[in-house]
Amino acid sequence: MQRSLMSIAVTAALALGAVLPHAVHAAPAAAKPAARQTTQLPRNAAPTHYAVSLTPDAANRTFSASVVISLDITQATDSLVLHAADLKFSSAALSAGAGQPAQAATAIDLDADQQTATFRFGRTLQPGSYQLQLAYTGLIGTQAAGLFALDYQNGGAAKRALYTQFENSEARRVIPSWDEPFYKATFALEATIPAGQMAVSNMPVAATTRLADGRELVRFATSPKMSTYLLFFGLGEFERATTTEGGTEIGVITQNGTLNQAQFALDSSRAVLREYNDYFGIKYPLPKLDNIGAPGQSQFFSAMENWGAIFTFEYAILLDPRTATQEDREGVFVTAAHEIAHQWFGNLVTMAWWDDLWLNEGFASWMESRTTARLHPEWDWHLRAVHTREGAMASDALASTHPVIQRIATVEQASQAFDNITYQKGEAVIRMLEEYVGADAWRNGVRAYIARHAYGNTVSDDLWRQVEKAAHKPVTAIAHDFTLQPGVPLIRVADAVCRNGKATIVLTQGEFAKDDAPRKPLSWRVPVIAGTVGGATVRTVVAGGKTTITLPECGAVLVNAGQSGYYRTLYTPKGFAALAGRFADLPAIDQMGLLADAAALGMSGHMPAPGYLELVAGTPVAAAPQVWEDIAGTLAGLHASYEGKPEQRAAFDSFARARLAPVLARVGWTAAPGEAAPVANLRATLIAALGDMGDPGVLAEARRRYALRHSDQDAMPVALRRPILGVIAANADAATWDALLAEARAETSAMVKAEQYGLLGSSRDPALARRALDLALTDEAGATNSASMISHVANQHPDLAFDYAVAHREQVEQKIDATSRSRFFPGLARRSADPGMVAKLNTYADQHLAADARGDVKIAIASIEYRVKVRKERLPEIDAWLAHHH
Repeated sequence: MQRSLMSIAVTAALALGAVLPHAVHAAPAAAKPAARQTTQLPRNAAPTHYAVSLTPDAANRTFSASVVISLDITQATDSLVLHAADLKFSSAALSAGAGQPAQAATAIDLDADQQTATFRFGRTLQPGSYQLQLAYTGLIGTQAAGLFALDYQNGGAAKRALYTQFENSEARRVIPSWDEPFYKATFALEATIPAGQMAVSNMPVAATTRLADGRELVRFATSPKMSTYLLFFGLGEFERATTTEGGTEIGVITQNGTLNQAQFALDSSRAVLREYNDYFGIKYPLPKLDNIGAPGQSQFFSAMENWGAIFTFEYAILLDPRTATQEDREGVFVTAAHEIAHQWFGNLVTMAWWDDLWLNEGFASWMESRTTARLHPEWDWHLRAVHTREGAMASDALASTHPVIQRIATVEQASQAFDNITYQKGEAVIRMLEEYVGADAWRNGVRAYIARHAYGNTVSDDLWRQVEKAAHKPVTAIAHDFTLQPGVPLIRVADAVCRNGKATIVLTQGEFAKDDAPRKPLSWRVPVIAGTVGGATVRTVVAGGKTTITLPECGAVLVNAGQSGYYRTLYTPKGFAALAGRFADLPAIDQMGLLADAAALGMSGHMPAPGYLELVAGTPVAAAPQVWEDIAGTLAGLHASYEGKPEQRAAFDSFARARLAPVLARVGWTAAPGEAAPVANLRATLIAALGDMGDPGVLAEARRRYALRHSDQDAMPVALRRPILGVIAANADAATWDALLAEARAETSAMVKAEQYGLLGSSRDPALARRALDLALTDEAGATNSASMISHVANQHPDLAFDYAVAHREQVEQKIDATSRSRFFPGLARRSADPGMVAKLNTYADQHLAADARGDVKIAIASIEYRVKVRKERLPEIDAWLAHHH
């Protein structure tokens, strides 16, 4: 699963009810907040096959269904317990196999809190093979969970399409099932649909029959063994384009009229599939691989890796020629690379339980980065390794962090596991381990792991065993250090001692933390690559807390050369000054790494905060675009930290603009013929950052181009559309806001319309922000877009957005994925710098969240406390430096 652009994950909160002609006992839902028990089912039975018949009623947003489940009972039991949510059963019967007499259930007990249905048959069921036959009805939602509907406009007509989203625990909304990754079975799906519409699932259509009433019965081929969360069904007025690779039919499916916008995704999927067939050493096993594009969005995810039927929201698969940028092209490719990697890591081989979710997501994230760098070298994607590391460490250095492999007991905890630690730390640790053992050994270990566990379930140690066997290195111990305990190692670098032309340095391991929370001392075995600038590198493992290494040359010492290590590097003032003096001679990735370490260590108090600004002041204007992109982003973040400090902010902005404006002048507002792709991204980033800092030149040029957008087609070219609109929306007055609203209402593309409504939440004006919040509570923006509008407001006004959302909690919850609710509200508050917000978050949690659903509240509180600390302790250091140096 590819996380959404909002990076907000989901949690489940369901209620069940049922009416049956025989005895049904519906257990009342536990009052909130309440502690949840494990959601794992009893281990006395397991399914082998599901034969599902589905009849959706899109107009009324309901469905009827039946399922025959072939299962094996392994221990004598008086009941069968399945997951089920929001389902009403009309019949339930059990037989000893096909053609055998069936016994009706004597009772069905529904537990809304545990999301289960217990079927009783008035006797002890002995071990053996059985068939459970169920008939039931359910609901079609408006948010991306279970079977859901998405409404959109196409050619001026209102349309409705249906899709499913079952990860992590939502198949139970559509099929009574063993809804855990551990239970794999085959699926035979059939659906009764309106004639003229297209139905799509994991496997190709095997047969289509016209029914007497004009509808069609579509039967899909039987799937391979897979977990319930990977099953998919879609229905609507679609069109499909295909290509082939290695005997596999690759398809893209979109709403009518947008198929041409998915051509890049189709071409990318073919290239990625070819690459993965080779890398994994096992050919993709299904006959087809579709990617289904859908309007709307989710607060949880942007794409989902259903086996053979990847689901992707339009903004992550379509390239509208009116709006698509270089960044969009990169996003489409990365999303395809991520989800196709899951076809092996996650689908063919699946984690046994959500504790090891990182085996899915961390590995797919690593594969997406590796494959993008390999197939699009012109994008310099290898430099993104620093971004990945920083995204992980931003969370991992707070007391609210958790290990990569964590104990998951409930649906809520599983949903909250889709976070920076699982994805980005998982990816960063894999990159470090691959560098440690070597690319060939790592690939051989992965191939052996996939081959050994195909169609099965694993835990992380299954992977480590195979890599260690292939590499003949002690990988498991290092992997355990970085996945079984939380936190970020800190490598302190002593001043080098130069003798006989060689440099000896002492490396000491500690822990990097951004806050002052008490911690138990931790120890890691840390793979380190070090060298002098421009010289050869030396590899070692810092174990036992301290290591001495000798470098073949003297000079400025660089530790974590190449930035593959997951740790912070802290130099002495002398060592840092030596690197700063050679900054221009460092490779771009090491420039980015040194900048990132200086920013994080300075803001946390491990080194003087102005050290980062000194590096920025010495960065050449001609440095790599990615270096300046990182600098622009960090300076924009510091600018935001000065909220409510106008005099100090003005001094800081003067420094930041003086560094960034010459870079924008160098790249210009107009793309040069044949310019490198990263330059286009840099241009957009600089316009946004300088606009945010109130640069007069950027504001004037953005307004000039915006005013000419209808009369001069060159005034706002596609590549500049988004940054210009961002500047205009952020600085909008009431008249401009109304104009943006009118454009959003007139837009016919569902994808572009969603983006334009999001812009309305970007204003710095609190009055306009409130108007956006009020608009978000209506149905105007679309059922799945309102939450994004509220999140946009929170970027500028976190306290306003949180207070408003809590005050309108019931209305807001209807606009969020049903399983996102425990994460969405604290996510709005995360950018606050008001100490009073901590109490508000705790009050919200006490009133509305179960005890096991407070992970994101803890993260938000830790983030707020850190932001308060920075404003109180670090900004004065920067103010003093600015007064003296600028």
